[in-house]
Amino acid sequence: MDRDHPLLPFLLTFAGVGMLSLMDAFMKSASLAAGAYSAAVLRAVMGTALIAPIWLIAGGKWPSNFVLKFHLLRGTVSGIMALSFFYALTKLPIAEAIAISFVAPLIALYLAAILLGEQIRRKAIFASVLGFAGTLVIVGGKIGREQASEDMWLGLGALLFSAMLYAWNFIIIRQQSQLAKPLEIASFHSGVSAVVLGLAAPWFLILPGTEVLADIGWAALLTVTAAMALAWAYARAEAQALVPIEYSGFLWAALFGWLFFAEQVTLPTVAGTLLIVAGCWIAARAPTEQAAI
Repeated sequence: MDRDHPLLPFLLTFAGVGMLSLMDAFMKSASLAAGAYSAAVLRAVMGTALIAPIWLIAGGKWPSNFVLKFHLLRGTVSGIMALSFFYALTKLPIAEAIAISFVAPLIALYLAAILLGEQIRRKAIFASVLGFAGTLVIVGGKIGREQASEDMWLGLGALLFSAMLYAWNFIIIRQQSQLAKPLEIASFHSGVSAVVLGLAAPWFLILPGTEVLADIGWAALLTVTAAMALAWAYARAEAQALVPIEYSGFLWAALFGWLFFAEQVTLPTVAGTLLIVAGCWIAARAPTEQAAI
């Protein structure tokens, strides 16, 4: 950890989360206009066009096969994760989508057990129960105030799928940030996503108008800037210390959802978010417990 900047990783994480929430607002607008797939592909292409030249000018070199493996894995996971999340945004309010996506750190506990052989501790199980309860409160509140529709269930399904991929992303990013610099990470993050998502472009890509392209352009700029900020921060502070700052995303999402789409934050959404955040907070403290299941 870089002791010369003890607060900077936390400030950059907070700013990065805010930038990603603003990016979500731009992408929701673009996805509603041009479709989630086209918006996601064009964002990745624009992001690559913005950051790759800077990386090359700064002396960027092709990574080793070992490092490239992490770039390819995260770019693929992130690309599919983003597509499913943007699709969910076309069906759900931004604050609700962000709130439910907070279950990702809890899912990451079980993925770490499967992929890394880590033990699942008692506190982690209790945290998972709280997170699941919070998700049920949000979903139940939504069903209670509006008629359940196919679009709503499609949005919720896409969101939970995205959260599972986001959980996997938590495991990858810590390893990746120790092996490469932020410019390289941001370049491959966008580039690999563009290639993976672009495979279906001949069948599904729709080129939108100038106004929508501008929204996607702003989203791409925010994405690469946030990616570099988070990569720098995660390389200098432990993930368990920075992950709780991710929950400020709910406040950012509520603000931008209200400003962009006049979306209101409901009491069940707030209550469910508090339960999920409480579960994640308990989970973050779980490694200090000695007894394990």
